[in-house]
Amino acid sequence: MTNDLGERVRPAVADDVPAVRDVTDAAYRPYIERIGVVPQPMEADHAADVAAGKVFVTGEPVVGLVVVEAFPDHLFLDSVAVRPDAHGQGVGRLLLRFVDAHARALGLGEVRLYTNALMWENQQIYPRYGYEVVERRVEGPYDRIHYRRRLA
Repeated sequence: MTNDLGERVRPAVADDVPAVRDVTDAAYRPYIERIGVVPQPMEADHAADVAAGKVFVTGEPVVGLVVVEAFPDHLFLDSVAVRPDAHGQGVGRLLLRFVDAHARALGLGEVRLYTNALMWENQQIYPRYGYEVVERRVEGPYDRIHYRRRLA
């Protein structure tokens, strides 16, 4: 899948792990002070996620990525990360469209995700892409809003 600039989304490989870490850290670092804890994607084992085929990246160098995991009845979107200097360039839109296409290719009719309740920017973005709120739940130090998108 490519965007208007011809950029494609591809599976991450071992050589991408440093970029995956850097993009994730750059995307989530601004939230540390606001939410009072390190966002969970920053603490992920990026090498293990890449090795497991869960990470897909876009850009050369990498400017955005998603981390997904397939379950029997849905695709879980664990993380979307876009370098702050790439905001407004359609990277997030490309990645979210990829996630939908990936779920369909796996025969899954739903995508699920959650975001921290204090990441209010995300609460404005996800509904624009067809995600609906399922519930709000506190899990350890994280106050999360859970979303789903049913695919046609």
